Amino acid sequence: MEGFLKKAKDLLTPALVVHTPIVAERAEGLYVEGTDGRRYIDFSSGLAVTNTGHNHPRVVRAIREQAEALIHSGCIFHYRPLLDLCERLKEITPPGIEMFFFSNAGAEVVEGAIKLARYATKRQGIIAFTGAFHGRTMGAASLTTSSIRYRRRYPPFLPSVYHSPYPYCYRCYFGQAPDTCGMECYLHIERMLKHIIPPEEVAAIIMEPILGEGGYVVPPKGFLKNLRDLCSRWGILLVLDEVQSGMGRTGKWFACEHFDIVPDIMTIAKGIASGMPLSALAGRREIMERWDPGAHGTTFGGNPISCAAAIATIDVIREEGLLERAERVGSFALERLEGMKRTHPSIGDVRGRGLMIGIEFVKGKKEPDPERLKRIINRCLERGLILIECGVNKNIIRLAPPLIVGEEEMARALSILEEAIKEG
Repeated sequence: MEGFLKKAKDLLTPALVVHTPIVAERAEGLYVEGTDGRRYIDFSSGLAVTNTGHNHPRVVRAIREQAEALIHSGCIFHYRPLLDLCERLKEITPPGIEMFFFSNAGAEVVEGAIKLARYATKRQGIIAFTGAFHGRTMGAASLTTSSIRYRRRYPPFLPSVYHSPYPYCYRCYFGQAPDTCGMECYLHIERMLKHIIPPEEVAAIIMEPILGEGGYVVPPKGFLKNLRDLCSRWGILLVLDEVQSGMGRTGKWFACEHFDIVPDIMTIAKGIASGMPLSALAGRREIMERWDPGAHGTTFGGNPISCAAAIATIDVIREEGLLERAERVGSFALERLEGMKRTHPSIGDVRGRGLMIGIEFVKGKKEPDPERLKRIINRCLERGLILIECGVNKNIIRLAPPLIVGEEEMARALSILEEAIKEG
């Protein structure tokens, strides 16, 4: 293993960060097996991607069968898996979301969303949120503020992009507490439209309905309802980035369902194809039809094999009841974590929906404690549990196991985590 890691260091740019020193040999379900013969419980899901578990037999079979029939089109001809996937997605996306454009990764569909919003509205302004992660390509990085390292040395970014504080109640930008909250985070946007950019020049507001890389933060329900009303009032397109929170991760197909709102445009990726490269830009027909032929395009987006994997993924989530399982096991985990929070002062906050759970570690008066978090993650890895961090201060564990996890496996993982916390 040491020789392999040395070779990787020699051949791969240090810009590429690999979270663990594991050299993976194979994976199945919840487990990853390393070349050292050790078996690890994967509670990262490959960055919230393997929602159906690693190498689900049905997904593997769909990949194999499609590879034997057709591997690539390049927009030269039509093929059935692409349209079959569109029909599947229409069944699970919010009402009115019924046209699609496929790409390969989350950042690509965020780029597409920016282009579509500006093209369809003939406006330039984009409002995003401080702490959000939308990708690292130049357009997406213009919106991303979950870490300064994603922006350092890259300006100038896209013009006419503005940021407003994300509604992060545990660390309220405006110093409010839940019992005194006047929804200042929403009123701030109203003030922006009076002082910084007029609403008739805003093409879109883009938001993660549950913050991902920025800290697994669940906003107040009223905030998203107000945002939806604001966008409808001014003809601003509401873009919800469901790259990490979609495809069953929160116990519903998409996190926006928890807030009873429907966006104009959605970005979908990560869990859509169980590890195959695929992403989807989804939107209302009336908006998507404003995109003229050739205004956007792709060579590899919507690859036949990836589409076949996505169809199988949707079928597995449906037929194995994984939405219900994510909700049930997620509630079990949150209840146990709340108990751990009462016992361990180092846990400042626990939050989440379904199997998208954040555990924030602090010291003193809510001071972020990334050093403790790093020790905890390393101790968990030594015990065979893969966890990864998030948040601007890297002091938050994101609990994102595959949706196939049961209460027994969750209890085992949380016991490993608690033992690591006890060691300080």
